[in-house]
Amino acid sequence: MIKILFVCHGNICRSPMAEFVMKDLVKKAGRAAEFEIASAATSTEEIGNPVYPPARRKLAEHGISCTGKTARQLTRADYDRWDLLIGMDQANLRNMRRLFPDDPEQKLHLLMDYTSRPGQVADPWYTGDFEATWRDVLEGCRGLLYKLQK
Repeated sequence: MIKILFVCHGNICRSPMAEFVMKDLVKKAGRAAEFEIASAATSTEEIGNPVYPPARRKLAEHGISCTGKTARQLTRADYDRWDLLIGMDQANLRNMRRLFPDDPEQKLHLLMDYTSRPGQVADPWYTGDFEATWRDVLEGCRGLLYKLQK
């Protein structure tokens, strides 16, 4: 079983989008039983809140449901529980490194590192551009799945 935890600041936009896109991709690949996939926040600001409505709508446009998902905070115990902890941007990665300063198993990564254009997933919280975020998340998740199939 490959266990992946996607991480962003509030766990209401980018990381839940990545969580549910990845779940959809592995299901369509017939590999859902091989994965455990979830998401979490580096902050406490949105804990308990559902996925942000525009993010939920963007997923729904592509036939992906995120019903029941509420934001939760990343904890120290997550390092041992998950095989990969994947941040959406450099700020997320910095916060993850504060919680897991040594990262002896090299579990901390950025989602866009699995693409031909490493960088950060577009943050729709500031831009309102959920289409750009969708494209980044889809490309990153496809790249991650490809890497894990090797």
